[in-house]
Amino acid sequence: MKSKLIVALLASYSASVFAEPVTYSAEPNHTFVQFSYNHLGFSNQTSRFNTVNGSVTLDPEAKKGSAEIVIDTKSVDTGSTLFNSHIQGEDYLATAQFPTAQFKSDNMIFNGNKPVELRGMLTIKGVSKPATLKIVNIECKKHPMTGFDYCGANAETRVKRTDFNMGKYAPYVGDDVTISIAIEATKKE
Repeated sequence: MKSKLIVALLASYSASVFAEPVTYSAEPNHTFVQFSYNHLGFSNQTSRFNTVNGSVTLDPEAKKGSAEIVIDTKSVDTGSTLFNSHIQGEDYLATAQFPTAQFKSDNMIFNGNKPVELRGMLTIKGVSKPATLKIVNIECKKHPMTGFDYCGANAETRVKRTDFNMGKYAPYVGDDVTISIAIEATKKE
């Protein structure tokens, strides 16, 4: 009995010592980025980017992780074709010159076994600034329909658009922008 217990403990120890990070690739149909801001004090407007790619690497044993999210800024969807063009113009995203925005982090913070934030760099319109994404929820398990290893998460941060050279009409149109990321990703083989 004692030898079985020792073997079991050694097996669990060696599995944790040799556990490797797992990388998950974003599934495009369930990964998108929303942004919201106050419009002239009347309402909070919410829009989204429909095309987002990226990956997340998790190593829960070592309490480390990383992420890279790449946003196709031309995929902005405000619900209005006219306003989509306005947001893509020089005063805001300047998508002709900057067709992507990116968040990249090699610094995932854990609370116990749970990832709670990502500290990294956010690049919009060619300007890079430190940003912290608060992880609202994260779940990694077998996908109930496909059986693949899957992770899903929601995270958010708040930035000032003036920091990214997009300050037209500030402060009337709110300078504070909340960015929310929803990602579902499948394990890379």
